[in-house]
Amino acid sequence: QVQLVESGGGLVQAGDSLRLSCAASGRTFNSYTVAWFRQAPGKERYFVASIRWSAGSTYYTDSVKGRFTISRDNAKNTVYLQMNSLKPEDTAVYYCAADVRAIPRTYTYWGQGTQVTVSS
Repeated sequence: QVQLVESGGGLVQAGDSLRLSCAASGRTFNSYTVAWFRQAPGKERYFVASIRWSAGSTYYTDSVKGRFTISRDNAKNTVYLQMNSLKPEDTAVYYCAADVRAIPRTYTYWGQGTQVTVSS
């Protein structure tokens, strides 16, 4: 069983930066794919970025390419999402998810989410 805890959300202004963290307990992230999703009010949850732990390969949705960076810290068993040049449309609850499959269609483990609010 994997438990995921997100942190780092907050209220910022457009153009600012935030770094979200996703810490895992119960099992190491080795051989897992870890992803960030976000859900804005009244909208569905959408994929933001993912990282394949073993290979370090990363994927991003087009709207965040060049602004967001997903990375991992092996020693801390933690995945980060560095968000730069934030825009009001980035406002959402951000969720961390993990799965053992390399390219998951669905993710098995989810965190509770952290709120990111970007004011204009």
